[in-house]
Amino acid sequence: MNFDLTEEQVMVQEMARNFAEKEIAPYIEEDEENHHYRREILTKMGENGLLGWSMPEEYGGNGMGWMEAVIALYEIAKVHTSWRLSISGNCWGPAMTINHWGTTEQKEKYIPGLLDGSAVGSFAITEANSGSDVGSMKTTAVDKGDHFLMNGSKMWISGGHTSNTGLVFAVTAEGGGAQGLSCFIIDYDNTPGITRIPIHTKVGMWPAPTSELVFENAEIPKENLLGPLNKGFQICMWMLNNTRMGCATGAAALSAAALEGAVAYANERIQFGKQIGKFQMIQQQITEMKLEDEAARYLVLQAAWLKENGRPSQQETSMAKLYGCKAAVNAANLAMKIYGSYGYSTEYPCGRWLRDAKQFETLEGTSNIHTGIIAGIELGYQPNR
Repeated sequence: MNFDLTEEQVMVQEMARNFAEKEIAPYIEEDEENHHYRREILTKMGENGLLGWSMPEEYGGNGMGWMEAVIALYEIAKVHTSWRLSISGNCWGPAMTINHWGTTEQKEKYIPGLLDGSAVGSFAITEANSGSDVGSMKTTAVDKGDHFLMNGSKMWISGGHTSNTGLVFAVTAEGGGAQGLSCFIIDYDNTPGITRIPIHTKVGMWPAPTSELVFENAEIPKENLLGPLNKGFQICMWMLNNTRMGCATGAAALSAAALEGAVAYANERIQFGKQIGKFQMIQQQITEMKLEDEAARYLVLQAAWLKENGRPSQQETSMAKLYGCKAAVNAANLAMKIYGSYGYSTEYPCGRWLRDAKQFETLEGTSNIHTGIIAGIELGYQPNR
């Protein structure tokens, strides 16, 4: 595989980098301090085509694919990883899933707003007592003839209380486990019976909204069922194989940000009469960060290339996500050590890097889940989809 960037990809990279530096970077400290979600940034992302990757142009797609997507997302996440969630929450989550599984009417109604940034997207799987075990969820959607009646709750939903359009997975065949789930498109602005509660007690990702959702006799129109009844688990796994690319790319980008910061600081900090980068132990730490950073980035590019060319990619996506989160956490930890006492100060980004890196170990499949996926495919227990 040749990962040299084409002229068009270089333009995408520069555009995304300039967007992040102009629209995101100036507000990082303020938004971190206030745990503030800046909605207008999502609108600008849509206006600049940053939400339309691998999507049909007839619905607002930007005409570019997975390779360009991860190149752009990498630049955005390197500046502030909280904003990588917008691409997963809008494009690779709801929009791409509706495009693959939905009716023409559903596509025309919901996809354009998700891609142009006029709508905030989300997807709700996790519950208070149902995380990795998706089939154990308790939220129900009961068929009432002309609608489904939804009851239950979801937890740790990215973008939940800011969302206009979202996917919600619920039990439609009691006792069916994973084979009794269905997926629904939710119009949050026009569906009574849904309470959305912001979660502010997070360790990191402070400007990225996270929510609890409570459904109390929420009436979901029959036409909002996405895909076949009781096929929600298949839809969920198909979607996660796409959205996990956002996690993998974001983790690799955070690793790169920590490495760049550590290198810059090691070259400016003077101890014992010379730059600390001249000391062997610091060089060992920089080398460790560089090796892991390069590996994480190439795993992301490999997974994106496979997706771009219609090849099986589940194992490679899990590899990119699992290794990326290891690289991000280690790079953030080592950067804090290299910065010394200043690394523990909020005047420097080390604390943010470390707080934000830890969420990659649980989001969209824990490290244990991805370890199982990789090993299961390698051992021949399951196919690589």
